[in-house]
Amino acid sequence: MRRGLELVELDRHGVNTAFRADVLEGLAQVPKAIPARWLYDEAGSALFERITRLPEYYPTRAETEILGAQCEAFGRLIPPRRAVVEFGSGSSVKTPLLLGCISPAAYVPLDISGDFLRAAAADLAGKFPGLPVHPVEADFTKPVRLPHEVEALPKLGFFPGSTIGNMVARTAVDLLRSMRATLGGDSLLLIGMDLIKDRALLEAAYDDAEGVTAAFNLNLARRINRELAGTIPLDKLRHVARWDDTYARIEMHLEATEPIAFTVDGRRFALAKGETIHTENSHKFDRRSQYTLLLAGGWTPVERWLDSEQRFSLILAEATRPRNAP
Repeated sequence: MRRGLELVELDRHGVNTAFRADVLEGLAQVPKAIPARWLYDEAGSALFERITRLPEYYPTRAETEILGAQCEAFGRLIPPRRAVVEFGSGSSVKTPLLLGCISPAAYVPLDISGDFLRAAAADLAGKFPGLPVHPVEADFTKPVRLPHEVEALPKLGFFPGSTIGNMVARTAVDLLRSMRATLGGDSLLLIGMDLIKDRALLEAAYDDAEGVTAAFNLNLARRINRELAGTIPLDKLRHVARWDDTYARIEMHLEATEPIAFTVDGRRFALAKGETIHTENSHKFDRRSQYTLLLAGGWTPVERWLDSEQRFSLILAEATRPRNAP
């Protein structure tokens, strides 16, 4: 089925074939793991928007502060009449802060959750009535064909929220290279990247007292049961968030509280007590690791900003020009 400009492959039951393949492959491997992008169905996207408003979840507030404080710098460093392409746009709540500081020619939100994407795009179009908005339902981890209306325009990629931290280094580099291919050789990228900080602060941000993050994580199992005829006993799973200092990341898991057996799409699986399904990583960075990652992905840092409490950073980078010598 074609939505926007991206081909979403559905089987005769209306199930996303990539979702099925990733879930079945992930549950069969040791240790079990499912890609984090499948957390974001319509219910998951709505839960994540609730997470961004929780007192423990500092990244949204910190990044919003930077966007508000650096308006003059954005206007000075980002040339006008660019198409702003937002990767994983979600509800686009931060986007108006950026668009109001520059003079964009168009806005292209990309997101895997189609209904959520279109509702957010319509809301933003109402706030900027003179700005062309072209939503595209797509898996932004792969190169995306942009709408023909913006093909000839210079691009500014916008990738807020430290979503890059959800990926291991190899995948993050691949994504940055894919973004460069999508945006073109004369493009800019404004990217949010969370910073390494106190472990207790980090773990609280991913395991809030209200239990919204737990509901977000468990929603993946609920989605598997609904879309893939799964029989996962939700009451036998618990949300776990823990810091791994070796990899400088918070890991989210669904942990079995007792031995369980279940089926998904007719295939049998089991979890021992204490065994987990790894559902998400959230890597944290310092300046050196940020710059190394960007340079490996084909982007040269131009400017870097921190919030007042130095918890989060926004980095403006430009597509690295090809060269034959160091």
